[in-house]
Amino acid sequence: VQLQASGGGLVQAGGSLRLSCAASERTVSSYGMGWFRQAPGKEREFVALISRTGMWTGTTRYADSVKGRFAISRDNAKNTVYLQMNSLKPEDTAVYYCAATTHWIATMSGEYDYWGQGTLVTVSS
Repeated sequence: VQLQASGGGLVQAGGSLRLSCAASERTVSSYGMGWFRQAPGKEREFVALISRTGMWTGTTRYADSVKGRFAISRDNAKNTVYLQMNSLKPEDTAVYYCAATTHWIATMSGEYDYWGQGTLVTVSS
């Protein structure tokens, strides 16, 4: 399973960005897909997830810090997962990683089996 994250960049506070995670064939439908982020000097933290296809298809979870501002979605035909980030704040500055898990719902990084390389998001004040 290979994951390729993209879409990061520099944005002013209050702005928006959309991150993409391109995955191997059928990965995004067969795995739960998550986004994590790691700011300088901090541990990697959970941001959002969307469950794999099945009984709980499309179930999403968000960290409290991004709830109402970020939205995760999946396009199975394009094998891509997106993270739409709105109302960005300087504290959202971090390297963002996409990851794949066999769990239905997983918010711990240790529960994820595959990781992309990360894309840097910088939010200026």
